[in-house]
Amino acid sequence: MSTPPSDPPPPAAQPPDPAQGAVVFDAPFSDRSQWAAGASSAYPAGGRNTGDNKLDHLVPGYGPDGDRFTALRENGRSWRTPLVTTEGTAGGFELRPGDRLEARCQVTADQGVWPAIWTWGRDVAPGQPQPGHGEVDVLEYHDDHPRQLELSNHVRPGDPAYLDGLVTPGRWFTVACVFGADSVRWELDGREVYADGRGVGPDWRAWIIVNLSVAGGRWGHRQPRANARRLSWRCRDLTVRRPR
Repeated sequence: MSTPPSDPPPPAAQPPDPAQGAVVFDAPFSDRSQWAAGASSAYPAGGRNTGDNKLDHLVPGYGPDGDRFTALRENGRSWRTPLVTTEGTAGGFELRPGDRLEARCQVTADQGVWPAIWTWGRDVAPGQPQPGHGEVDVLEYHDDHPRQLELSNHVRPGDPAYLDGLVTPGRWFTVACVFGADSVRWELDGREVYADGRGVGPDWRAWIIVNLSVAGGRWGHRQPRANARRLSWRCRDLTVRRPR
């Protein structure tokens, strides 16, 4: 496993910048009034999504332990994978155009890991999903390019951005995404790294999802090693700010 032998604490959070708006969401993942664990309408019934190259098995109630998301092998083609979402909760928090999501993260380069922070939107009418299901990928990560992040907007889609040299396995980083109506912007450690010039439009609404998937071996993303029993990544201090 490539997780560092010592596990240093994450760096202290930076003071909030008032210019980034007021905090409208900052619930810890343990708050079950704000985060639901192990269920999402983004997955088919039964919690498996093999058609999307995932070996995931969502189990109701299975989420992270604190800030650590750990996937556990069930058999050769199935892993119990952690997921939390604001969908279906008492709080029911939804992102809006202009919101800024920020989180601190730490990835490993263990074979098969597929951590992500992303969004998923409610249908605009029964059986009529939002464009792209409201999905914006704040980040996706794969071990085959251990310093690269994938950033993409499925609402007004263009080519995803595959940006290398952004992260280092084992080292904490801060990712931020501003869901602009006309352009979605991504930042790493306070520096803008990509703006898509497309945006999410004025009517977009979406829940937050944070999870760890396990790659199924397609599209160049390797399956875990045969002797691997668990994979993990960390995410903490997730906040959303809204313009005043």
